[in-house]
Amino acid sequence: MGIFSAVDGGLLVLLEGHDGYANCAEFSPDGARVVTASLDRTARVWDAATGATLMTLRGHACYVHCCAFSPDGSRVVTGGSDGTARVWDVRASQL
Repeated sequence: MGIFSAVDGGLLVLLEGHDGYANCAEFSPDGARVVTASLDRTARVWDAATGATLMTLRGHACYVHCCAFSPDGSRVVTGGSDGTARVWDVRASQL
């Protein structure tokens, strides 16, 4: 999965780390991070500038289908095919 330029479509940053298909991605409100949800049962928070994994969110019993940041960027919510939604504290002090 990658982050691509809206200007010319070129690859800006490659996000490598999921062991399964990533089916959802969203930027944090400040644009500094990206969260992805994957069929590998995890979500990941990435540094949008470097592509480094900041956090791996584990806890769903099955595929993670959706993810979103809270309006202030301090939390992420994920939804899984296990029928659960989880809220994660992703503040920088937790990294």
